[in-house]
Amino acid sequence: MNNPENPSHPSNGAPFRFVLVGTGVISNAYVKALDQLPGVELVGIVSRSGKRPESASGEGEIPVVTGLSELEIPYDAVILATPNGCHHPEALEAAARGKHVLSEKVLGISLETCDEMIAACAKNKVKLGVAYQRRTSPVNRRLKKLLEEGALGKVFAVDLEAKFYRGEDYYKKSSYRGNKAVDGGGPFFQQASHDLDLLVWFFGRPERVASALGTFRHDIESEDHGAAIMKFPSGQIGTIIASTCCEPDQPAKISIHSDRGTMVLGGDQILRLEMDGLDAAKVDAVEVEDLRSGQEGIIQDFVQAVREDRPPLICGTQARASVELILKIYQSDI
Repeated sequence: MNNPENPSHPSNGAPFRFVLVGTGVISNAYVKALDQLPGVELVGIVSRSGKRPESASGEGEIPVVTGLSELEIPYDAVILATPNGCHHPEALEAAARGKHVLSEKVLGISLETCDEMIAACAKNKVKLGVAYQRRTSPVNRRLKKLLEEGALGKVFAVDLEAKFYRGEDYYKKSSYRGNKAVDGGGPFFQQASHDLDLLVWFFGRPERVASALGTFRHDIESEDHGAAIMKFPSGQIGTIIASTCCEPDQPAKISIHSDRGTMVLGGDQILRLEMDGLDAAKVDAVEVEDLRSGQEGIIQDFVQAVREDRPPLICGTQARASVELILKIYQSDI
């Protein structure tokens, strides 16, 4: 279903045209990011309610339709800003139409749907990217290189604390929140998913997982607090706490312990660094690719990936890894 007038690899001189699918809260971040980037355009909006994102309320010339099949304009890619469980059918439809797919996290809520999305995009020769924008942070990219170079020594423990608070009104505002069929689960799939992606990106996938999950403060189907312990192939031990029960809300942090000392990350910054042979100056000196941060960086890289015919910063296969970890945590609940 490729449109010969809308090639899947637009030339460098032509604006790259996006259609935004979904108009919930997160859609505003994409509208603002597109406004800040040269050479990209928002040309269409798909909304089941027929509403525009608040940040696009003044862009009246952009058509709003209820489905991709209603669009009568040329475009290059879709941004999926819908709930977790809705990414799968929308990605399949876009890929079948020969459009590149940039999905909000998480890629999907099952490995089967993730695999189908990856396969559909490969079959139709379009790119599949996922917005784990924490990977665009210069600090996180420097740490990734340092880990690959062994500069932190032998890491034996990594602890992730994602202790957030959400009131009952957060869940009541949208009925799908905390719903397994659409949201996929509780804070592991939602609030902690960016941090879990970093964990897998830094250290790989654990081979064994055990967890304890519970629902304590909210009237929802999924967990609102849980803990997991993991063992990696290297023998390294990891722990995770993910919650929307911890009042007051606390910033997430990742603590890394090695035979050289301790490093603590939070808010994409190094909060504590006490490691032999490594200081802030050495971290800052690590050269990384020049890339914007946040959604702007994700979109910037995605467009370049299409034009250079290479994988995006976070491709479907990479994004699948954190989904696999979350599902292992759910399946191993004691």
